[in-house]
Amino acid sequence: MNTLFYKKSQKLCAKAQNKSTFITACFFLLISFASFSQEKQQDSTKVNQLDEVLVSAVRVTTKTPVSFSNLDKKEIKFRNLGQDIPILMNFLPSVVTTSDAGNGVGYTGIRVRGSDATRVNVTINGIPYNDSESHGTYWVNMPDFASSVESLQLQRGVGTSTNGAGAFGASLNMLTDSYSGKASGEIANSFGSFNTQKHTVKFSSGLMNDHFEIAGRLSTLKSDGYVDRGASDLKSYFLQGTYVGKTTLIKALAFGGKEKTYQSWYGIDGETLANNRTFNFAGMFTDELGNARFYDNETDNYQQDHYQLHWNEKVSKNWNTNLAFHYTKGKGYYEEYVENQDFADYGLLPVGGGVVATDLIRQKWLDNNFYGTTFSANYKDEKLDLIFGGGYNKYEGSHFGKVIWARYASQSELGDHYYDNFGSKTDGNVFAKANYQISEKLSLFGDLQLRNVHYKVDSPETGSVNDNFNFFNPKAGLNYTINSKSAVYLSYARANREPNRTDYEGGNAKPEKLNDFEIGWRYAADKIKFNSNIYYMAYKDQLILTGKLDDVGSPIRSNSEKSYRLGLEVDATIAVSDQIIIRPNFTLSSNKNIDLNVAGEDYGTKDISYSPAVIAGNIIVYKPTENFQISLLQKYVGKQYMNNIELADAKLASYFVNDWNVAYEIKPKSVFKSIIITGLVNNVLDKKYVSNGYMWDVYPYYYPQAGINFLAGLTLKF
Repeated sequence: MNTLFYKKSQKLCAKAQNKSTFITACFFLLISFASFSQEKQQDSTKVNQLDEVLVSAVRVTTKTPVSFSNLDKKEIKFRNLGQDIPILMNFLPSVVTTSDAGNGVGYTGIRVRGSDATRVNVTINGIPYNDSESHGTYWVNMPDFASSVESLQLQRGVGTSTNGAGAFGASLNMLTDSYSGKASGEIANSFGSFNTQKHTVKFSSGLMNDHFEIAGRLSTLKSDGYVDRGASDLKSYFLQGTYVGKTTLIKALAFGGKEKTYQSWYGIDGETLANNRTFNFAGMFTDELGNARFYDNETDNYQQDHYQLHWNEKVSKNWNTNLAFHYTKGKGYYEEYVENQDFADYGLLPVGGGVVATDLIRQKWLDNNFYGTTFSANYKDEKLDLIFGGGYNKYEGSHFGKVIWARYASQSELGDHYYDNFGSKTDGNVFAKANYQISEKLSLFGDLQLRNVHYKVDSPETGSVNDNFNFFNPKAGLNYTINSKSAVYLSYARANREPNRTDYEGGNAKPEKLNDFEIGWRYAADKIKFNSNIYYMAYKDQLILTGKLDDVGSPIRSNSEKSYRLGLEVDATIAVSDQIIIRPNFTLSSNKNIDLNVAGEDYGTKDISYSPAVIAGNIIVYKPTENFQISLLQKYVGKQYMNNIELADAKLASYFVNDWNVAYEIKPKSVFKSIIITGLVNNVLDKKYVSNGYMWDVYPYYYPQAGINFLAGLTLKF
């Protein structure tokens, strides 16, 4: 948690007219591009290929020696009832998810192969999404984004070269909705436990004059949360204009979200977990009469707006190109009541009577801009599939604090800043990668990336930082086709990664280095698909989670000189019959710090924090008729430690959770194309479990997850 604390601005609402102007400009630009394109009847096959160019530079296929999983709109539509994208990805191999509020709404997190969300490189249509300073991904800023995702691909390990910060656990590439040839509309509503409700409206104009489409979505999402006052009030939008030609695809997108969530990131201690597992310390204070009370606006507030313009061109039979521009605006704050604060820490003087401290309410703000360009070109013939490209992006972030109320105000004035600092970061990269078919059965993969990062910040927490990094990230592999059903691969990938802002706060952080070795086997027949993968990830100076948090709740990391992750991943899809499909997966791993030294004490070889040795998932789908489906979804996560010295009190117990999902689709002959009724019962066995936590010195704190709870939805398509 880092920029999640700095969130939203009410003033941003007043800028809606400017936003509209920007969107209008995008559409004029789209139309001007289109005027140069040939007015010919579209070829649907070629256009579908053009649509994939949006993410082809960062995605892989079974010809690439990389372990990955794909998840598309059809697979998640029956579970898309309000929970965040990480929760929808919970059943993929090597994935562990968590939720601060305990029910998958609000702040959620994901780990892959034990690596936290700052190591998962996330792109949207090839555009970086991770926060530039914290490297974190805050899904709460884009509520119900799953309703606008066409498909996503999770590459485990280093993966292939991509835009944004280097991937040390995984890369997540999302492609937003494709265009629709026919006009359509959709209204989706869901309700459930903890007063959770989601309302979504979608539309598409269809292709007008065989070339133009306008589509959009509006969503609202509210929940009281499982933990006390863990409430979320979320709103989001998605607007897309598309021009389709025989060789051209142009998309202008505007999407974003506005969130207000009551803070629930403090967790609870062991005694409270045993006696009152929904208790929330956030906002608690003692008034002048000695009564314990809770501040009713201990909230996180943020608005984030994204603008993207993509131009894909099929230059010839063999060449495709993509050029994209993007801009993201984020602004917001988190607000909290704090007691007995020294005036000196806020630049204030003592007041009469020798009073040197006061209770106060403060806001910590972040106001940032992120913009840049990405580009790629793809050459493909019978033997060679070559992609080269790159990107250049810049981040500018203002950090400042305000005191909006104080019991003793001293000489403070409304609107004064008690701290101000500014961070800037430029990130540029160029890459070239290719799959070459050496023979009928053997193909060679190569990938070279050069990346330059310049980060500058000066604050009391980080000190003066002005660092420049140059990284060279080579990757290579072989893919051998045994027969029409079976193939094996092996690969090597090198990754380098810069520290994030919080790492600088913790001391003189070093950049991380990773050598990733993978060997795998893929099998695909009519009734069964099977993937297995062995990985060995050897780290130098890995920034590992210590289990501790700083004074604003951000995880503290420190360099471990030597560490590794060794694991086996297996996943399969088995068609038992025409009605029953089983999709099991499991990961067995060993994750170790070697010769670990903490504060001058040698601990030898110990488990890396937050890295369970066993992760397993399973989905059983029973479809008795074409329109009726029942699914059992299962997840097991083995024990893990919240620090790196295997302290007994730092252990998180293993857990096994089962969910039920039911869907029934009606296809009326008039008015509606489809009526879908869905139901989801989470944690159907009412397991009392904890998915995450942290250490306050030697004292553990936990994030309890909800027991049995449900969501039910109704979707009308016309």
